[in-house]
Amino acid sequence: MIRRRFVTLDVFTETPFAGNPLAVVLDAEGLNDAAMQAIAREFNLSETVFVLPPEEPRHRARLRIFTPLAELPFAGHPTVGTAVLLALKDRAAHKGENHADATAFGLEEGIGIVPCVVESGKGRGRARFKVPSLPTFAGDGLEASILAQMLGLDPQEIGFSRHRASRHGAGVPFTFVPIATRDALDRAKLDIGAFDRALAAAKTGALYLYTPDPGPNGRRYQARLFAPHLGVPEDPATGSAAAAFAGVLMQYEKLGDGTHDVVLRQGYAMGRPSEISLQAVVETGALRSVEIGGAAIVVSEGALLV
Repeated sequence: MIRRRFVTLDVFTETPFAGNPLAVVLDAEGLNDAAMQAIAREFNLSETVFVLPPEEPRHRARLRIFTPLAELPFAGHPTVGTAVLLALKDRAAHKGENHADATAFGLEEGIGIVPCVVESGKGRGRARFKVPSLPTFAGDGLEASILAQMLGLDPQEIGFSRHRASRHGAGVPFTFVPIATRDALDRAKLDIGAFDRALAAAKTGALYLYTPDPGPNGRRYQARLFAPHLGVPEDPATGSAAAAFAGVLMQYEKLGDGTHDVVLRQGYAMGRPSEISLQAVVETGALRSVEIGGAAIVVSEGALLV
């Protein structure tokens, strides 16, 4: 039996017990796939990260990411949370030395190398990363009448402006569902039976609901995400969906050349408010890069005896 250190953080928030909770197992060497999956089920959070030595020494670490039911090649809140935690560990290891508040490194994930920039200190920090795979369009979504039945809404509450249901992914696929109003977004309740019949077999069944959230700081949206086939009834914050959302904006908003900053607020219906920063760079009419950013704070530390 080995003591394996773990840390939990709340991600995409600066406040404890808000945002999206994350478990990070720091001493993951020697754990097989089944053990990692069992530990993820034990934590029963949206995702659990296992930190391993990098395959290339110039990178900071290799990450494996599990939901309670499956492994993911990439996820946003595990990337942000683990990047902040590793930066904090590096600061502690260089205590008393001239260690910069900001650091940059690469994390090896199933999708590829994820470049991260982190500012950290006093048990918290902010991280941003460049998405290694740009969003791709996977097809139109289901008809409004089917989605409305699935979500307990009226068909007229599905869609706004030019936005219609669509499927996009940036390493992980999602079905994006535009909702006409904030009230309808808050009222949405997933019918699991209707969901299973319509989407689960397509493997793009994670539903990302979004609606405009007018504010003083440019483009803002409120969002909710349901992913029951991954063991996540509702997710407080989903960075991989935020990355893919850049493809939605390109399709329906026709973003012009330049840098576009978007704020995505999620988790409010769950009592775990989260805020995700999305930056999309468009050149000559094409999406050139996507960055995701947010805050994270350490909440607990302990050890697994496995």
